[in-house]
Amino acid sequence: MKRLRNHLIGVDHGDVVLFSDFEHDGVMWTGDGARQTRAHVEFSESFRAPPVVQVHLSMWDMASETNARADVQAEDITNEGFAIIFRTWGDTKIARVRVAWQAIGELRQADEWDVY
Repeated sequence: MKRLRNHLIGVDHGDVVLFSDFEHDGVMWTGDGARQTRAHVEFSESFRAPPVVQVHLSMWDMASETNARADVQAEDITNEGFAIIFRTWGDTKIARVRVAWQAIGELRQADEWDVY
């Protein structure tokens, strides 16, 4: 559990369309086996320390003839942003994916600044 020690708590959120591979026969739509894509997200304001970030699929369009396999995670979380990682594998065919995210963490105090 992350404990917040500050009365200034920030909540940032957004939506990111990761890909739309059916439009141009991209690897998520035409490929097989392990595949991955990533997108970097910048927060609208810097957090005091790396926040807690949650991601989830807010839209997906998958072929009905194959198994639906998807893994979405937030990685490389910093005060400034993070990476959304989307993975699939096997015979799964994915036309497009949108991921929603939310970050919650401490903000800097107005009188708090770095000396170095």
